[in-house]
Amino acid sequence: MDNKAQAENFSRSVAKIKEEIKKDLVGQDDIVNNVIIAIIAGGNVLLEGVPGVGKTRLVRTLGKTLKLPFSRIQFTPDLMPSDVTGTNIIEKDADGRMNTVFQKGPIFANLVLADEINRATPKTQSAMLEVMQEHRVTVANKTYSIAEPFFVLATQNPIEQDGTYPLPEAQMDRFMFKLLVGFPSVKELADIVSMTQITMEETADSVVDGATILEMRELAKTVPVAPDVLYYAMRLVARTHPELGDSGETAKKYVKYGCSPRAGQALITAAKVRALIDGRYNVAYGDIDALAYPVLRHRMKINYTAINERLTVDDVIARLIAENAKEKGTGKLDADAEKPAAVVTDTVDAESAVADGVAAESGDVKKKKKFGKKN
Repeated sequence: MDNKAQAENFSRSVAKIKEEIKKDLVGQDDIVNNVIIAIIAGGNVLLEGVPGVGKTRLVRTLGKTLKLPFSRIQFTPDLMPSDVTGTNIIEKDADGRMNTVFQKGPIFANLVLADEINRATPKTQSAMLEVMQEHRVTVANKTYSIAEPFFVLATQNPIEQDGTYPLPEAQMDRFMFKLLVGFPSVKELADIVSMTQITMEETADSVVDGATILEMRELAKTVPVAPDVLYYAMRLVARTHPELGDSGETAKKYVKYGCSPRAGQALITAAKVRALIDGRYNVAYGDIDALAYPVLRHRMKINYTAINERLTVDDVIARLIAENAKEKGTGKLDADAEKPAAVVTDTVDAESAVADGVAAESGDVKKKKKFGKKN
């Protein structure tokens, strides 16, 4: 199966996932698309939205659609780290001897909903750092691995701030995306009410399993990135740092702190998945622009000048994208365009990618499992 066929098959598989999710979730197409990108890419997502907009329902539906175990942790101020990771308990065996046994916590699942994560104390929030980054848990000097695929979807309420603890920067940086869940339109609200009058249970069917998700992840890793596209993405991340000499006027005027190198990693990793969802075996400039908002908005801090001018973080990101595109010499790129004019060819095979200096090996691509054969 050639690269274009693999990309098209990948796109069809994701389309089936979205079709099943729509049985239980109304609207929020952009949220669903980005959450699927994060799951396949191996990242975590922070959802910010008021209660009742379907955050929990989305994760439960994903668990059924992807045939993965789902776990929910309700974060509260009295929650302890052991309530998340698990703890050692003493049990009596059949011979009457007392043994120490590790009892796994709710974090040991494939899909974990960390509900209202900012209501837990910093001590409990720190228990999430290792598992979110390394997919493992250390308790009493012993390390336990989490089964793959592993995905944390955390939520926080932007309105009610009493009794909350802002997430530390180190933990915020471990989220691949921060997504803003808006209130549904009147029509969507009517559809939600009509749906829930029939049943409150999820009706989605399983279309893929964990092994298929991992195969899709491996395929995404082989997607080539042209050097110009790679440097375009890295320049965008560098533009968030006002202390750099060539960061541009926007960062110097509106940005207080810039993004970490994880932002660059997240941009490229997610862009590869987004390209395959669109049926393309190459990363486009439009992929970088579209993903810049969820990747950068929680990693950079705007200053008082931006606040005084009533600019949001997304407004500043839009200006950074415009600056980055203008320097590239192609004018402002349309983030919603599926095939920008300055993109590389529609399908790039591994051999031509190597010729262009992209780190991809044709042998590795040809040896990859074709997940689509199962379908």
